[in-house]
Amino acid sequence: MFHNSSPLVVGGLFFIKKRKIMQIFPESVTKLWNEWELRVMVIFSLIFQILLILMGKSRKYSAAIWIRIILWIAYLSADWVATVSLGVLSNKSGDLKGHSAEADYVISAFWAPFLLLHLGGPDTITAYSLEDNELWLRHLLGFAVQVGVAFYVFLRAWISSTLNFLAIPIFIAGIIKFGERVWILRYTSSEHFIDSMLPNPDPGPNYARYMEEYSSKKAEGFKISSGTVIAARTEANNSDTTARDDTNTEAFILEKALYFFQIFMLLCVDLILSFHDVLNSQSFFQNISCDEAFKVIEVELGFMYDVFYTKAVVVYSFVYGFLTRFSLCCISLRCISFFSIISAFVAFLITEKQAYSTVDVIITYVLLVGAIVLELYAVFLLLCSDWTLIWLSKHENRVGKFLYRAISLIPLTKKRRWSNTMAQYGLIRFCLKDKPAKRSFIPRGLCIYKLLEKHLYKYSVNVPSELKKLIFELSLEKSKRASNFKAFKELCACRGVQVLKQENGLDQISKEKSKILEESVEVEFDQSILLWHIATDLCYHFDQGENSNSTNGTNRTASKLLSDYMLYLLVMCPFMLPNGIGLIRFRDTCAEAIEFFKERKSISNVKKACTTLLKVSTEIPPSEVKGDRSKSVLFDACRLAKCLQSLVTEEQWENDKKWELISHVWVEMLSYAASQCRWNLHGQQLRRGGELLTHVWLLLAHLGITEQFQISQGYARAKLIVQ
Repeated sequence: MFHNSSPLVVGGLFFIKKRKIMQIFPESVTKLWNEWELRVMVIFSLIFQILLILMGKSRKYSAAIWIRIILWIAYLSADWVATVSLGVLSNKSGDLKGHSAEADYVISAFWAPFLLLHLGGPDTITAYSLEDNELWLRHLLGFAVQVGVAFYVFLRAWISSTLNFLAIPIFIAGIIKFGERVWILRYTSSEHFIDSMLPNPDPGPNYARYMEEYSSKKAEGFKISSGTVIAARTEANNSDTTARDDTNTEAFILEKALYFFQIFMLLCVDLILSFHDVLNSQSFFQNISCDEAFKVIEVELGFMYDVFYTKAVVVYSFVYGFLTRFSLCCISLRCISFFSIISAFVAFLITEKQAYSTVDVIITYVLLVGAIVLELYAVFLLLCSDWTLIWLSKHENRVGKFLYRAISLIPLTKKRRWSNTMAQYGLIRFCLKDKPAKRSFIPRGLCIYKLLEKHLYKYSVNVPSELKKLIFELSLEKSKRASNFKAFKELCACRGVQVLKQENGLDQISKEKSKILEESVEVEFDQSILLWHIATDLCYHFDQGENSNSTNGTNRTASKLLSDYMLYLLVMCPFMLPNGIGLIRFRDTCAEAIEFFKERKSISNVKKACTTLLKVSTEIPPSEVKGDRSKSVLFDACRLAKCLQSLVTEEQWENDKKWELISHVWVEMLSYAASQCRWNLHGQQLRRGGELLTHVWLLLAHLGITEQFQISQGYARAKLIVQ
């Protein structure tokens, strides 16, 4: 609620309540507050800007919740404090007698344009969430009102003093920065961003003229027929890997990422790709390594984050392909803003300041220096960005190469582009209340424990390179296996069935086992996740004590990681999965598991719990005994686990073959979830350190496994054939 509240409304409520609250305190306290109120709020406004610019991009590559909390508080407070400060200045102007302005008010009024600068926000964050971009009209109203209030304060303080004239360049810089933010929010709102991504209207060949010519020739007695001519495509294939410069792999990855980013941005507005774009992308991704593929995707998603959450549209307009026509204007406005602040600072240094309070003079210096430092830091971030490195890599001259190498050596350019983590959640661990040690400090008796209970059992691990390789190889195999574009779209609907059909040896097992396996991936998707999660847990802990070779260990570890990750999505991010009753099934399954464990008090850890569950006889299907009132799948999962174990004990499978099957099913389920999740939900996760699911979504799209492309016959037109 407060996230979408307008600072104008909150500021108005502040002034209404303020008068009532101040009546409680003694007159001395009220006088002290009136004297320091504006000073404190202006300093806090600057502090919030520092926090936003320093931490604005941290959430791009960090999943730490404390970063999001600090940014959320700073983002909301920054606008509110600046708005209220302008209101305080406006109220003070009402206390002036006639047209005379006191010296204290004149220097206080000089702070008004700085507040406009703060309302413009830093380059590293314009929107906290995607919804903020949709509220651009509210920010436009705020822009009009706040500029009006600042101008009113400026006029009321006008006495033709030097300080009045120094406020003009800061005023210009503030309007530029504030207006820039509103324009970016408007541009990245869904309605306007779709418009920017649409191609120029194409009326096609002139049908009326064609038919006139056809009728004319026919009337003259000619025998007319119509033929079709396919025009050759003239555009270059920019994804050709033969152009790669192996001496600079990083530059190669950045350039390809920008190229594909400009094409695949269509997916972000639910538009469709041409089949030529998909073919180009496939030819590129099918001929590079797993590491390079995921690096390209990391950079691409980083560009998407920059566009929707920062001022990249303006700041990087010299690189951003379809905005190059704005680049000169954007750079000019930036220069005007920066040099306006510098000129005001230099002039203030040599201005007589004896008439003003020492405290106010110090605060003014802090605001001026703060504004300059923030601008310089923004320039530093610009130089260290991937956008600048791409721009420099395109210049083959010595200066460009030297600057590229110099910037590449700066530590800031080597930072992570996403968190590279995947959250983990275990149903059995949750039922046993076996949470990570670092979170065991919260007593269960507190009310906050119940509110945070779900979150206490979540933890994160780094995404291992072996898991990325498994996902890439299986996705690549599916991409190469598809014979036509219809087959690519059909792959988006696969969530385990294909793996079972293609697995050698499953056609030789009993019909009962085959039925259990097939039904486990044909039921509702959330039910499949729970079934395979519990079954994977049971098999994992059963095999934990066995000596397994490296291949077995890799597939087993990958299965466990994906199993816990998919359950995390089901419990903590159900909106990213297809619609269903996943949370109801999870709660019912947990209730049955807790009841089962309570009856067997000797169960003290996850491994013992898994061993005990596997001992339960499941000869009769649970649904025949329990009915369907409860949505629990606990013992259905036990049946599935026993079926998987029997592949080794009864069907003479190697243990690593069993885990290979399980890991492949999980990868296909992950791919299905990624394909079915809408872009806006993927986009929301970019501000939380990024999700593995989002990287898989874009990888699949690059390999052609997406429903968002059209099949066309290319550039064709009709031609009259006169005989």
